[in-house]
Amino acid sequence: MRSKIGYNIPNIVFLFFLINVVSLLYQFCNAQSERVSAVFVFGDSTVDPGNNNYLPTVARANFPPYGKDFVNHKPTGRFSNGRLVTDFIASFLGVKENLQPYLDPTLTIDDLMTGVSFASSGGGYDPFTSQLSGALTTSQQLDLFRDYKRKVAIAIGKERTDDLIKKAVYIVSSGTNDFAFNYYGAIVVRRTAYPTISSYQNFLWQNIESFLQGLMDEGAKKIGVVNAPPIGCLPAIITANSKDPIHSRKCIERFNSVSRDYNKLLENNLKGLQRWNTRIIYADIYKPIMDMVTRNHQIGFEEVHRGCCGSGLIEADFMCNQKSPLCTNVSKYIFWDSFHPTERAYYFIFKSFETLIRQYIG
Repeated sequence: MRSKIGYNIPNIVFLFFLINVVSLLYQFCNAQSERVSAVFVFGDSTVDPGNNNYLPTVARANFPPYGKDFVNHKPTGRFSNGRLVTDFIASFLGVKENLQPYLDPTLTIDDLMTGVSFASSGGGYDPFTSQLSGALTTSQQLDLFRDYKRKVAIAIGKERTDDLIKKAVYIVSSGTNDFAFNYYGAIVVRRTAYPTISSYQNFLWQNIESFLQGLMDEGAKKIGVVNAPPIGCLPAIITANSKDPIHSRKCIERFNSVSRDYNKLLENNLKGLQRWNTRIIYADIYKPIMDMVTRNHQIGFEEVHRGCCGSGLIEADFMCNQKSPLCTNVSKYIFWDSFHPTERAYYFIFKSFETLIRQYIG
């Protein structure tokens, strides 16, 4: 006689199999529903794909040789020979191949729904920094984001728009211009108002905090905030502050020290902004850039203190133009012009973010 238990074993096995299948389907459906819907970017020239093309400013890069290695060799307004870190991130997330500038009047609703950049070259967290170059302030960029939400809501409805906003990734990259062009620049307005660099850094944080709170109030749930690069390693900063800028080029430590102090402040203060339903991630570009500078031969870079465009000492914006001679092999250079990295350097920075991005969207 067979036991009753024996009759039930196949049923129990099938039941466990069914439970596992249902569980896997649930996980898959949940993962699909939580996929990143779009990428939105705010900041300066490191993440501006061409918004300044539509602004009355000289801080533009919509002419050759900028973009010489971009799709169709097109100078889009990106301050590089090719793609930016944010382009690589958008592609990695499966959202789109390259981010477009929000001010581009040819954008379709489909373009808008997968994300855009509101960044403006020459901008900073300090509104005076943006005024100096005619760039958009962070407040103006946030206003454009609100305008974006209204425009998309008209097209697809408020409920779908809110869902898109909630599932999007947000990247904020700014601050370099606040130090390089503003505080340590020729105009002493901010140095007079804030006699110590620490007091100015605290002022910047107040602006950052206000911007991030505004962004979260608009529905942002996943925000990555990029720290400051080693400002003392930018070719133009080396040129302006070296005793012998032609023959003895090296990073200016006092500027790198400013970056490190600011980065510590930023990292610590961001922890206090976390909300229960929001993730704010501190993204470090200081280390990967320093790695490229100090371990250049191991990584494959040969020139670390000059840009590829022109003399590589001071050229950027309109000074890097069609008449400027170019280096013979841009892949061996960290910097494209005297302020901005090459596409290869941007890709190296992106690769350093990969693990962080996976955690960020998880």
